[in-house]
Amino acid sequence: MKKAIISWSGGKDSALALFFCRQAGEYDVVGLLTNVNTEWNRVSMHGVRAELIEAQAWAIGLPLFRLNLPGDVSMDAYNSLTKNRLSELKAHGITHVIYGDIFLEDLRRYREQQLREIGLEAVFPLWHQPTNDVLQTFTAAGFKAVIVCVNENRLPAAWAGRELDATIVLELPPTVDACGENGEYHSFVYDGPIFKKPVAFRKGDHVSRSYDSSEHWDTRFIFQDLWSPA
Repeated sequence: MKKAIISWSGGKDSALALFFCRQAGEYDVVGLLTNVNTEWNRVSMHGVRAELIEAQAWAIGLPLFRLNLPGDVSMDAYNSLTKNRLSELKAHGITHVIYGDIFLEDLRRYREQQLREIGLEAVFPLWHQPTNDVLQTFTAAGFKAVIVCVNENRLPAAWAGRELDATIVLELPPTVDACGENGEYHSFVYDGPIFKKPVAFRKGDHVSRSYDSSEHWDTRFIFQDLWSPA
C-alpha cells in the first residue's frame, strides 16, 4: 500500500477525502498535515484552535504533523517552509499527499507542481464530484460539523456556528457553492465514521476579521470561536 499523509484543515472536505481513501484501501494514511499560524496557534484560514485539531487527530487515531507558519508569511516563505516540511515527511517514507480539493484547477496545478519538485505525488479523492453530491454524501455518511468561518460578502454572519447538515444546501444562496469551494465558508468536523469518539468543544464568540489585500479577494470574515471544554 502507498504511504500517504493528508492535508488536514479539520473541515468537511479533508474529512471526506480521508473517509474515501480508507474505503478504497489504496493508501496507508499515516498522519494529518495541518498548517498552523504560530502567532495565534490556530489553523490557517479556518481559525480553529490548534488544540481542537489535536483532539481531532487523537479521535481519528492518527498523528498530527504541524506545518508552523508565522502570522504574516509571504508566498515565498510559505513555499519554502512547506517544501522543507514535506521533504522531512518524504524522508520517513511518505510518497503521496491527499487533498480535499474539488474543482479549483489552479490550486491543483500548484499543489502538483510543488510536490513534483520534491518527488511526491498528489491525490484528489473528491476531484470533479458535484459539490451538492459531496455535501449530501458527507451528511449521509454520518459526519457532523459546525461552520466556523463565513465570508461576510457571501453569507450572513449568523451562519457562523450553524450545524453543517442536510438542510444547509436548501438554504444556501444560488451564488454560494454547496461545499464553499470558493471560500464562502469553512467547517470543523467533530464526529463521523472516521472518529473513535466525538470531539468535545464549546462555542465562544463571533469574531470579525478584515484583511488588507492588493488583489481582488474578499477580505472580511466572521469566525465562530471554538474552545476545548472546560
